Amino acid sequence: MSTTSTTGIRLHTRRPAVNEAIELLSSMRFAIALLVMIAIAAIIGTIMQQNQPMPNYINQFGPFWFDVFDKLGLYAVYSAWWFLLMMAFLVTSTSLCIFRNAPKMMKDMRSWRENVREQSLRNFHHKAEWQSPLARLALAQQTAARLGHAGYQARIVEKDGGTLVAAKRGAANKFGYIFAHSAIVVICVGGLLDSDMPIRIQEWVLGKEPFKGNGIIADIPAKHRLGLGNPTFRGNAMIPEGQASDTAIVPRADGVLIQPLPFTIELKRFNIEFYSTGMPKLFASEVVVRDHETKQTFPATIEVNKPLIYRGLAVYQSSFEDGGSKLKMTGFPMTGPQSAKFEMNGEVGGSTKLDDAYTVEWSDFRPFNVENMASRDARDVRKGESFDNAFANGLSRQLGSAAKNANNKDLKNVGPSVQYKLRDKTGQAREFQNYMQPVTVDGATVFLSGVRATPAEPFSYLRIPADDEHSVRDWMRLRAALHNPELRGQAAQAYARRAMPQSSRAEAMESQLALSALKSMEIFAGNAQSAGFMAVSRFLEKVPAAEQEKAADIFMKILNGTLWELWQVARAKDGLAPAAADEPHARFLQLATNALSDSAFYGAPVYLQLDEFTQVKASVFQITRSPGKAVVYLGCALLVLGVFSMFYIRERRLWVWIRDDGQGAHALMAMSTQRKTLDFDNEFDALKKNLPKTA
Repeated sequence: MSTTSTTGIRLHTRRPAVNEAIELLSSMRFAIALLVMIAIAAIIGTIMQQNQPMPNYINQFGPFWFDVFDKLGLYAVYSAWWFLLMMAFLVTSTSLCIFRNAPKMMKDMRSWRENVREQSLRNFHHKAEWQSPLARLALAQQTAARLGHAGYQARIVEKDGGTLVAAKRGAANKFGYIFAHSAIVVICVGGLLDSDMPIRIQEWVLGKEPFKGNGIIADIPAKHRLGLGNPTFRGNAMIPEGQASDTAIVPRADGVLIQPLPFTIELKRFNIEFYSTGMPKLFASEVVVRDHETKQTFPATIEVNKPLIYRGLAVYQSSFEDGGSKLKMTGFPMTGPQSAKFEMNGEVGGSTKLDDAYTVEWSDFRPFNVENMASRDARDVRKGESFDNAFANGLSRQLGSAAKNANNKDLKNVGPSVQYKLRDKTGQAREFQNYMQPVTVDGATVFLSGVRATPAEPFSYLRIPADDEHSVRDWMRLRAALHNPELRGQAAQAYARRAMPQSSRAEAMESQLALSALKSMEIFAGNAQSAGFMAVSRFLEKVPAAEQEKAADIFMKILNGTLWELWQVARAKDGLAPAAADEPHARFLQLATNALSDSAFYGAPVYLQLDEFTQVKASVFQITRSPGKAVVYLGCALLVLGVFSMFYIRERRLWVWIRDDGQGAHALMAMSTQRKTLDFDNEFDALKKNLPKTA
């Protein structure tokens, strides 16, 4: 019985090293080892995000491991030289395995295995004997006919004074091996056709170089452009509403390549629908395609999983971005006593000069944000934290999709938000995310302003309490007054007058209390090194440990009372009536005090409040030419057929040796299979009952 050998092709040359290399390369054990290594590499490529901007990897892994992983090619596993080399060896090894075993298998499938003897059949486990009154030839013909009815192919052979009926069924099982191994080769070849190897060859041979700078696509030199006949590519095109593009951007590890298209795509309208959870329900692009060669135009709608197929290219709806929304902002200074607000206009994707020291780079705009506002864990910044990080982390987990916590149904639209960077003259930048409308958090209505130093960090949020007019003006007025020495002095005097009883007022005591109130505001206002509750904590450290708790209680009472008076003084300066001394305003002052302390860590000279916007949507398309797709589909079909053949088709061989015996004939039946199962035993028992003929 034939079996598949796991050894490779053995050559007989005078060079033993060549013989051993060929034998190893064509052996099944080598192919299996390669498959295991490729599977491990694929796991790495799945866990680690591929083809991301290099700064992202530096932020994630640090300089040392970034260099290590970069040298190993882990940022682009599927195009790394060692991965492609393993694929080439796998294709070669598998092809040699097919070349070595397929002819023998085809020969075995056609073979009837007639070279058996009666004695060898008696050594089979599954065997049976019987006597028949029929003549030898008649019994052989009857046996062959009954085997044919049972689904077997049968052949009658005269040999050694007897008659052999050889039968077989399920010989197509051998195709399973051939199809499965051929599928590996076909899929690898298809994957190679769709890989970036054609682009790499153009870089090596034709001198194509990735473009590393910024500029207008039309002005990019030819050495950074691929040809229209490029056999395979996968690029992206972001097209705002009302604009068109005839190029795709092919990302590379150190830049991009420009891929021209044989047609122009104009985005007429981008449509998006959402579920109540904030997850996108449908987004589709209404486009007009203009062919460069025929000059013909036609409309089309591109949806997710419904690409546009034209001229051998597939245009997929990948995602959507902001296409340059127009923003109208109000700026409030965050440093110094000056509280004059100013207006500023911006456009997403552009930049606006703030002053001689800073430039605003407008990153993103979202018209609405459906967020999960339940179970917000507020933490006190006076315990040593500069921001409400628990709240920030909870909110950042929900940004962009409120469906990340399926068990919590407290979903709310918190309104539009704008994202921008403040970049100084040295090139350093901090990123901010400000919400247009106030948000209710822990029962308080606040404006959220997120800040982070790097894109790898989550946003930490400054919470500015909303005033009676649902704006930030009262808090900004209080912040400016805190840094105005004249207004601090007026507030200290007002607090001293209010705090001293009328019956026992003494000028010296009132003056001393006013000095203490002024000192508390000066400490809280702080300086460039320390401000807010951190400055208060450092001041109280100078008090003896036994008296710190009492001193802290007195200090906070004086500070809270003085800040109330400072608020009233600031309102009076702007011609506003004093705030009513009630619980809502007391709550406002408490939140305002916390925000004033946090603002020392805000790291921006201004707070930009979004007032108006004109949204411009943009659609992101992925444009591909994939000649290997049909090849891969063919390989998948072969793999399915191969697996089905190997696991669901069982090869069975059966022999019946018939010889003359007096007035009739004697029959000896033996049966074999590669995999012995209960079904095989049942089939043997059925044939053993059906084949004998006694009359």
